[in-house]
Amino acid sequence: MTEAVRPRASPGPTGRQGEGQIITLQKRPFAEPARQRGTAPRGLDTLALAASLLLAACGDHAAAPHPDRRQDPDVRGAIDFDAAARTGRFTPTDLVGFRALPRYSEPDWVTRDFVRTGRLPPVAQRLPREPLVYGPGAMPDGPGVYGDVLRQVTGGRPEGWNYSAGQSQGWGGIDLATMECLTRTGPLFLVDPARLEPLPNLARSWQWSSDGHQLTMQLVEGARWSDGHPFTSDDVMFYWTDNVLDSNVSPLNGASPDSFGPGTRLEALGPYTIRWTFQRPFPRDYLYQMAYGKFCPGPAHVLRPLHPRYNPRSSYQAYKLAFPASRMNFPVMGAWVVTEYRPDDILILRRNPYYWKVDARGRQLPYLDEVQYRLLGWSDRDIQVMAGGSDLANVDAPATFAEVLRGAARPGASYRAVFGPRTIAYAVQFNLSGNGWGSPDARGQAIRQLNRDVRFRRAVSLAMDRVALGATQIGGPFIKPYPGGLLESAPFYDAAASRRYGYDPVAARALLAELGLVDRDGDGFVNHPAAQLGGANVTIVLTASPDSVIERSLAEGIQMLARDVGLRVVLRFASGPQRDALRASGQFDWVLQRNETTELNTVVQGADALAPTGPFTHAYHRAGPSGRLDLLPHERRMLDLVRAFIATPDQGERRRLMRLYQQVSTENVDAAGLIQYSGGVLIDKRFANVPVGTPVIMFNWAEDAIMRERLWVPRARQSGYELRPHTLPGCFACGGEKR
Repeated sequence: MTEAVRPRASPGPTGRQGEGQIITLQKRPFAEPARQRGTAPRGLDTLALAASLLLAACGDHAAAPHPDRRQDPDVRGAIDFDAAARTGRFTPTDLVGFRALPRYSEPDWVTRDFVRTGRLPPVAQRLPREPLVYGPGAMPDGPGVYGDVLRQVTGGRPEGWNYSAGQSQGWGGIDLATMECLTRTGPLFLVDPARLEPLPNLARSWQWSSDGHQLTMQLVEGARWSDGHPFTSDDVMFYWTDNVLDSNVSPLNGASPDSFGPGTRLEALGPYTIRWTFQRPFPRDYLYQMAYGKFCPGPAHVLRPLHPRYNPRSSYQAYKLAFPASRMNFPVMGAWVVTEYRPDDILILRRNPYYWKVDARGRQLPYLDEVQYRLLGWSDRDIQVMAGGSDLANVDAPATFAEVLRGAARPGASYRAVFGPRTIAYAVQFNLSGNGWGSPDARGQAIRQLNRDVRFRRAVSLAMDRVALGATQIGGPFIKPYPGGLLESAPFYDAAASRRYGYDPVAARALLAELGLVDRDGDGFVNHPAAQLGGANVTIVLTASPDSVIERSLAEGIQMLARDVGLRVVLRFASGPQRDALRASGQFDWVLQRNETTELNTVVQGADALAPTGPFTHAYHRAGPSGRLDLLPHERRMLDLVRAFIATPDQGERRRLMRLYQQVSTENVDAAGLIQYSGGVLIDKRFANVPVGTPVIMFNWAEDAIMRERLWVPRARQSGYELRPHTLPGCFACGGEKR
């Protein structure tokens, strides 16, 4: 633990030496064959006006914090944070549906090299009788043409391909390229909030029983895994029974029986029919839980023979590790299959010849034949797009926004920047348990008792100068103070319901004094009462990740602002996975957290995480050794509101309940919100079908929201960047020469 840690200069490709300087671009391309740049597809203009206005606010270099930033002009006309809200007027059926089409087609080279040579059945035989068809709402630039490659960067490294047993595929969208789930939610930012419901996916339709306790789902019939094996209810039941319900298995994104309600049962009624039985009626929110993260079945025909329940020679550890990153062509239901892996270098994914989705003209998706992932660092993602060495990246570090917009505004820029709604927020989460969760020592238990007092939490909130914290990152309209609770992008958000504690260190000190916390030894820090811990300084450990400049900067800002009101904050930097493990085990006082789950952005997805609905479900208040929660009065009120919200389908009532939830959450400072801001999606201009206002994260990360399987490139602008052209999974040299 360190009491004051200045971020060291990052030696990576950004060349940034602290918060105030502009990135020095270093070009580290994937491959650089010559290509012809043409005009962008319809609607793919750069944000030149946005860049000019933002840079006017920021100056030629991002300046040090200055009080005048509080009056930075609003440039909504240039950077349209509400674009998605205006264009999100589709219904789910405008985006996708299931139906048979008169004819189907695929890339000519697949037919020539694989179908006519007998290596593959005709495309119509590889598709379901009624495939999933993309509607007009999913095709803003219309149906596309085949060819080209999508190049991306990830800072993660794949552990292996057994997602069901907890192996990471490396993040950055790799798993989203290969996996499919019962429902889909990423593109729902395009849907009218009044008609919001998950999109059908592997579950093509569902019906509720009259009493709402049973949900019968029809699975897509005739879909196949990428190795040609049929997808059936057997895959669903194996995932549920032998992974989710098996206490010895931990699926990657935390799927557990609690994810779908206590006592929930699932059964197969046939090869393409499953039935859920719930204890409470009409739990529609669980349909969102069946999307990415919680219910994405793996191939039972490959996994079951290695599961210890069916193979006495195996173990749970052997089951988890049976499919390492070096094991290629692992069967998937997604649009692309991993076909080549070079550690610390590259992943190559090729089109799935059995993919079960088509466009309205019957063209089997995806349009793009190949996806490449360079295995670099997270900070390399936007740099590579700006340098022309990558095609798609999320940019969520405000310190880079000025350079990103400056680059997009340059004549001949290769990429565009799409900034959506403000869906990213940082908050200080308090450990609100007093029940022994995480086995705190005497100091930690004393801090938790303070955390449980609303006066203390309000004092902390009053100590936070949110405008100054935001100004340390960037000027302009991107960053706003965040009071906590729901984000402004959420469908049921009501700004008037938020209780905002403005920056007032005098009021903060008064509240601390009311708690008996005053500086008795003259060292500038308040002390516990003499009868507690011998009157020692009140010392709080703030856990934060050092993995990004913004988190280090915010942590140091919190430390300094807390010092101004007499609170001694010690910084404990732990990398992302370690920080998450510390939080999940309750070993923290405060944790600086970026919202990386969906409940605060969407309300309807993961609503059970809005309050401690179970002993082990909430992020910062869980049961201790006794297995019981010790909820505070405001938490009990939040819990009642969330349960009522989940139980009612009435939109007006749901809005009223969330208005009350926002009021209770912010009035009681359930977590101390800091800043909220928009992220950007950087995309090479040659790609079409990029929706306006795509958020970096809302219902899911942008790689899902953007629906990469429907991206396409006009033939005249295709790049020639493919590394394994004319090959399919398991057949690298068929019809194409390695290069």
